[in-house]
Formats: sequence, C-alpha cells, structure tokens
Amino acid sequence: MKHISKILIIAFMFASAFLSAQTGMDKIKSLKIAFITERLSLTSDEATVFWPVYNEHEAAIEQIRRRERTEIRNKLQNFQNMSDQQIQSLMDEFLALEDERNNRNMAFLKKMTEIISARKTFLLIKAEDDFKKRLLQQIQKRRQ
Repeated sequence: MKHISKILIIAFMFASAFLSAQTGMDKIKSLKIAFITERLSLTSDEATVFWPVYNEHEAAIEQIRRRERTEIRNKLQNFQNMSDQQIQSLMDEFLALEDERNNRNMAFLKKMTEIISARKTFLLIKAEDDFKKRLLQQIQKRRQ
C-alpha cells in the first residue's frame, strides 16, 4: 500500500509540474498576444483576419521544431557512434526541415503584407524580436 501511495504522490508531482509549465506557457502566449496587438495597433477588422493566420503559422512552425527535436536532435545524442552515412542522412533531413521552415516563413510574410501592410509586417517582426528579448531578460532576472 505504501508503494502505491508513493507512486501516486510522484505522479501527482509530475502532473502538477506539467500543469504549472502549461499555465506558464499560456501566460506567455497571452502576454505575447497583448504585446503584438499593442505594437501593431491592429484595428478590429485587421485583428479578426490577422490572428487566425498568425496562429496557424505559429502552429506550423512549432510542428517543424518538434520534428527537428524528435527526428534529428535526439538522434544526434549518439553522434560519436554514428556512421558518416547516418550523419549525412540526418543532415539531409535537417536541411529539408530548414527549407520547409524558410518556405513557410516566406509565405507567411507575403500573406501578412496583404493582410496588414508591409509596414505592419515589419512592425510584427520587430515586435516578436522585442518580445523574445524581454522574455529572456525576465528569465535572467528571476534566475539571479
């Protein structure tokens, strides 16, 4: 019985940590939405068109990141024991993912210029960079 209760406690701790991290990610996403909306001064008409396209793009890019982690980076942990042919194969996969990411980014930026203008598209790029910088600064402050 003690063994089962220990397992339940450990499972609860992992679930709490996961939910806490998820809540943190949701909070970051909400802050990012507010930050971008403010920086771009989106009208309500622009926002109704902008956010679905933006969210779809973010999801596609996240999917590419996940594939990179699972299909490439995890395999590279055994880098020293891999043959040249295996490494070349991984490099080909990596380059294909980079190409896919680049193509998606280019298509997204072209679409954004049609939706919100080239000026606001550049503001979006800057806003995303500024948000990342602020987020990293906040993380560094908390670690100190």
